[in-house]
Amino acid sequence: MRTYHAEVSRDGRFWLITVREIERSTQALRYKDVRAMASELIEIMEDLGSDEYELEIDVQLPRSVKDHQDRADVLRRAAQRKQAEAAAESRAAVQELLSMGLSQREAGDVLGVSFQRVSQLAKSS
Repeated sequence: MRTYHAEVSRDGRFWLITVREIERSTQALRYKDVRAMASELIEIMEDLGSDEYELEIDVQLPRSVKDHQDRADVLRRAAQRKQAEAAAESRAAVQELLSMGLSQREAGDVLGVSFQRVSQLAKSS
């Protein structure tokens, strides 16, 4: 099965869609219509049915948008690491309180969490 590649970029008020393999372009007013417009172009120009090819969409974003997305990814990964560190510290706090002889209910009251959460933390240690 043949694969077609549609390169999509913003062009004023429209999305410009260029299908490399057939060297033709079309446009869409809304992004949600990009796939349908690219498919229609391929089917008309190549005389194909929708089940006779695959379509890959490649959105060309401005460098500034890519930079924001890259920074957001870095921050998300850092947040995940910090979340894991926070969970480890919570488990350590629970273990220390329990080793001091506090009940799970007491440990929850002291830490400001439910005794069910204390139980979860104690089991995951």
